[in-house]
Amino acid sequence: MSHPVDAPLIELKNVRFGYGERVVLDGLDLTVPRGQILAVMGGSGNGKTSLLGLLGGRNIAWSGSVRVEGQDVGGLDGSSLYALRRRMGMLFQFGALFTDLSVFDNIAFPYREQTNLPETVIRDLVLMKLEAVGLRGAAASMPSQLSGGMARRVALARAIALDPMLMLYDEPFTGLDPISAGIIGRLIRRLNDAFGMTSLIVTHDVNETLRIADRIVLVSDGRIVRDITPQEVRASDDLFIRQFADGLPDGPVPFHYPAPAYAQQLLGGAVGGGGAHG
Repeated sequence: MSHPVDAPLIELKNVRFGYGERVVLDGLDLTVPRGQILAVMGGSGNGKTSLLGLLGGRNIAWSGSVRVEGQDVGGLDGSSLYALRRRMGMLFQFGALFTDLSVFDNIAFPYREQTNLPETVIRDLVLMKLEAVGLRGAAASMPSQLSGGMARRVALARAIALDPMLMLYDEPFTGLDPISAGIIGRLIRRLNDAFGMTSLIVTHDVNETLRIADRIVLVSDGRIVRDITPQEVRASDDLFIRQFADGLPDGPVPFHYPAPAYAQQLLGGAVGGGGAHG
């Protein structure tokens, strides 16, 4: 099925989703045009990673619609969902490389599993992807021999092996030193533009996000509360935006979990139960 080239690649409308009785997305609306890098930021427990699961069909929305390239992800049958997933790439938080396979074989894996290409062609494609992330010389290395930044770059090369239309990134900068994080950020931007992809990044790294994203959405209480550009983030005096951008402990997102008056509780009030939050 063909779709207009100017149609958004991702459309979420009034999406509600959670786990058990806990609602994590509540009436979320989101549109992502083709070719953009969109960063999703917000406090822990606000449904950012759940959003990635909805786009890949691992999670199914309780209500509302989740559409990728015009297809209702929640309504696809198994074969159609698998076909859609083949056009997506995913960079997991810590790379998730196969530890018993070499760098070369990690990147060759999706070609061998999902295509009928001869090994001579696979070899050239693997070297091309490794060249794109600057690690062609590490093809024979094992994951255990790589630094954290190198392993993340190999994982990125594997994620783009099948030239996906959509790349999903789950905390791509976590655990990396500033130089490695900067390299990953520049690669995300460069590869997105070079391969004509659309990228959605779930991240807490404000500095790298401001360098590479076209748009940033801030999620709170299951909804998008701000949809802005990096330039607007830098210039904004909005209290909510400043709290996230500057890492302030208190503000519109409170530091204290709701509780009775402190003095009253010290003077004999009952200690409430309540579950964990955040």
